Amino acid sequence: MNENVFNIRVYGIIFNEQRNAVLVSDEYQLNTFMTKFPGGGLDYGEGTIDCLKREIIEETGHKICNIEHFYTTDFFQKALFFDNQQLISIYYTCQLEGQQNFPTSTQPWKFEKAENGQERFRWNKLSELNTEQFTFPIDKIVAGMLTK
Repeated sequence: MNENVFNIRVYGIIFNEQRNAVLVSDEYQLNTFMTKFPGGGLDYGEGTIDCLKREIIEETGHKICNIEHFYTTDFFQKALFFDNQQLISIYYTCQLEGQQNFPTSTQPWKFEKAENGQERFRWNKLSELNTEQFTFPIDKIVAGMLTK
């Protein structure tokens, strides 16, 4: 049986303290280089904000605060890597709690060796944010919203 399912993703638009830059994630997953906002998949039984908190802790080691809804996908988007999955993405603005304690890079995909599961973060100035920097269609829309 071929079932169509929803793939719900939750992402953080994490501002720095001055609110002039956002955190982006450069990753190598599924044999693909990608640039996206930090976050990931909603687990069954989990609320969207709980998902975001869990994902950001898993990825950065930080708790987040000042969480506010920013955007939810309002059009059909087929999942890029999975057949028969409709992607629904939910974005929240937020900030890291405490002092940043994870490394960041100034260049995309600054990996010693490309291996699945690698992730590196960059602070991207809002004044330099560009939709073409992002890999996925919904992230491009959100980046465009942030530049306006």
